Parts: sequence; C-alpha cells; structure tokens
Amino acid sequence: MLAAVSFFSSIAAAQSPTLDTVRKRGLLNCGVNTGLAGFSVPDDRGRWTGIDADFCRAVAAAVFRDGDKVRFVPLNAKERFTALQSGEVDILSRNTTWTMSRDTSLGLNFTGVIYYDGQAFMTRKALGLKSAKELDGASICVQSGTTNELNLADYFATRGATYRPVVFERLDEVRGAYVNGRCDAFTTDSSQLIAERTRLPDPDTHEMLPDLISKEPLGPAVRQGDAGWSNIVRWTLFAMINAEELGVTKDTVDQQLASSNPEIRRLLGGEGEFGKALGLDTDWVVSIVKAVGNYGECFERNLGSQSPLNIARGRNALWTNGGLIYAPPVR
Repeated sequence: MLAAVSFFSSIAAAQSPTLDTVRKRGLLNCGVNTGLAGFSVPDDRGRWTGIDADFCRAVAAAVFRDGDKVRFVPLNAKERFTALQSGEVDILSRNTTWTMSRDTSLGLNFTGVIYYDGQAFMTRKALGLKSAKELDGASICVQSGTTNELNLADYFATRGATYRPVVFERLDEVRGAYVNGRCDAFTTDSSQLIAERTRLPDPDTHEMLPDLISKEPLGPAVRQGDAGWSNIVRWTLFAMINAEELGVTKDTVDQQLASSNPEIRRLLGGEGEFGKALGLDTDWVVSIVKAVGNYGECFERNLGSQSPLNIARGRNALWTNGGLIYAPPVR
C-alpha cells in the first residue's frame, strides 16, 4: 500500500508542466496588484512588499530554495485573469476574490484564502453618516471589473434604494475621483480602503462606515489542468499557516529542526517524505519559513501591528484564536 502511495505521488509530481516550465525558466512569474499597500507595492528601492508579494516569494522558496527568484508582473483588475489564462504569469497573487464563476468558468483554480475581507464604504466625516443605509441616492466611486461593482448593485437593489455609480478602470482613478469630490463615497474591500485612506491628502477627514456588505475571500489562483502545480501553491499557503500554529518562525526554524514534536518534524521534513509528493525537496517548508516567515509573521509585517496599516487580525486570526485561518495537517 505504501509503495502504491509513493508511486502515485511521483506521477502527480511528474505531471506538472507548470513546475517544469518554472524550473527551466529559473524564475517564478507572479501576477500582483499594480500598487496596493499591505498586499503588493514596490518600495522606494523598487522591491515589492506586501502579503501577496511575500506569498510569491514563498512559492519561489518552495521550488528553488530561494525566495528572490520571482519576477513580479503588475496587473490591473481588468487584465489579471487574461494574464494567468495566457501563461504570462504562473500564479495570480493579487487580492482577488474567490467566487464560483471565477472558479468554474475562467479556467482558474483558487488554492486557498490568504485574507478574509469584506466590502465597505469610505465617506467624508463632514457628511455625518453613520451607516451605509444612509447612502440612498448617493454617488459612489467604484472600480470596474471587480466584485465590488457587482456587490454595490446587489446591495442597493435588495434595499430598494438608488445610487449613481462613478466607475473607473484603475483604482488610482477611483481614488482621484473621490478626492476631487466627484462622488459621495468610495467603495472597495475594507483592507483596500484602509490602505487608500493613508494616501488621501487629509486622511483624518475621512472615515469608513461600519457596514460590510459582502464576503471577499482573497486568495491566489492558478490555471486549471495542472493538479501538481495547484498542490504546490495550495500547500505553500497551508504550510505557512501550520508553521504559525506550531510556533515555527523565521528566527526559530533552524532550532526546531531538532524538535521531538511529530507535527513539527513532519512539517519541516524531519519525518516522512511529504515534499516528494509535490515534486519538491524534503525540507521545502524550511525554505519557505526562512524566506518569508510563517503566516502570522507575514500578516503582521505587511498588514498588522508592524505595518502602517495596523489592521487587527480579527477574522484573519488562527482558528485557535477565534479566527478563520485554518489549514489541513501535514500527515
């Protein structure tokens, strides 16, 4: 039985044309946002930062043992799916909502949720609004080609209310229109509004309304038809989550290679050969954690207490801390 499992695992790993292509190229092509603080944005030196950018590095570390073997491809909302479908990028790690239509009719597979979000509204404090329910008849700036545009229509339709959409293709255009007073409110994912608010001329004169009008599970996506590559990307995320749950950090991973805890040993390759089923090295998770840290470290560095955004973990806390972040075990 064990021999059969090993045999079929080897077949699955061998049948990943994407992995073969990435290795021959020597770089991972990763589609990211053109610039969204906390998720993917180039810093003053041109180095991409953010939780989505770090996830790209994690996959590169799993494949190459080097998290810097990534080519970041900035994509707007309209072109992101075409870039993945065409093979321009190997992964789309771009604050993208996992929906049924995207998962079933675009030739894509989502491989997990890296951030649980929800759509919100930002308005000027001077308007004195306390709830999204008070936006009846308002003009609202929104980005085209996003779930935000569709959610907005649903929200007002179900309440029998009216609004005037002010639609733009790029997020910076949406922000610019809001700044210039072309709309009463700016709507997008809550995390994006927190980031965009920091870029406004007078951030303290703007506020987010408390309502969340949708579910926005954001996660990486790959092309359908390559189960081996899907497994690599999916289990990279699961490995980062399991590492946080087990207390494996960037600073302690070397010491924990000697751990007697069987869960840690399986995760780090000290027991079993789980990496081989993915076509990766036995210690592939060690490479991931050394490159970017565990999930919690990535969150806090890019979005949380160690970042300018200072977003609380909330629903993005581990399940053991009352959140939704949960990963299957390495077993």
